[in-house]
Amino acid sequence: MSEISYMEQELHSQPETWREAARLGAAAGPLPEAGQRVAVIGCGTSWFMAQSYAALREAAGQGVTDPFAASEAFLGSDRGYDVVVAITRSGTTTEVLRVLDAVKGRIPTVTIIGDPGTPAVALSERTFALPFADEKSVVQTRFATTALTLLRAHLGEDISRAVADAEEALAAPVEKEWVDAEQFSFLGTGWTYGLANEAALKMREASQSWTESYPAMEYRHGPIAIAAPGRVTWLFGQEPDGLEADVVRTGARFVRHDRDPLADLVLVQRVALERARARGLDPDNPRSLTRSVMLEAPAVS
Repeated sequence: MSEISYMEQELHSQPETWREAARLGAAAGPLPEAGQRVAVIGCGTSWFMAQSYAALREAAGQGVTDPFAASEAFLGSDRGYDVVVAITRSGTTTEVLRVLDAVKGRIPTVTIIGDPGTPAVALSERTFALPFADEKSVVQTRFATTALTLLRAHLGEDISRAVADAEEALAAPVEKEWVDAEQFSFLGTGWTYGLANEAALKMREASQSWTESYPAMEYRHGPIAIAAPGRVTWLFGQEPDGLEADVVRTGARFVRHDRDPLADLVLVQRVALERARARGLDPDNPRSLTRSVMLEAPAVS
């Protein structure tokens, strides 16, 4: 029997961490108020959660919300942001620290963080610590989804269905066809496009898999050319008319579930874990990656 990895332990704890995040998000706190213009930044997985949050917040009518990779954040005074939200598990990622330092005293900041004893705290006007969702595995699972759950609850969403669906996703079978597939394309619409990006990243990180991600309506504008037998196209959320039929005609496997899309990401995390195991890889220590990217001379005041 395989030794239980940190990744496995952490991804299985998500229903519990989501419940706690939903409780915190529904309470009064430092997160942006409706009507504020918000920039939300992150790196890697956190950037993809920023994409999902931005789409959800705008769809809820709560104000302009722009997601940026921290290394490509355009936060000049002419853009009129009322607050910058940073998402960072480690609190030590150089690009995030540089942004927080650059806007300090100019734009209010709130940082959602896993480890509260890190440099991002000193650079942030306010912080929202989620130490119960911090992780030991290099590959992020529960911190990212818990941060997004916090933000969804703050937007007024009822998270109970997502929690129940996550429990179901943790019990669902991981099909052998998914473990053996040559290639995955992940698709999403609106807030689920960020989840598609994150699903593809999880597969690359944990199992060195060939994965791509696209907005669902863009998939037929070229990327569908790689769909073929032995490959999978996995859709999060609502299906554009005729997409399944178009994928099936290629011989590729089309996958879509009715569960909450964030819960469906939990199933993809499990697939990534099983693909890593099948290839003899250590999902807690993926090739060429570390828990945090720390470049030379991070800007810390």
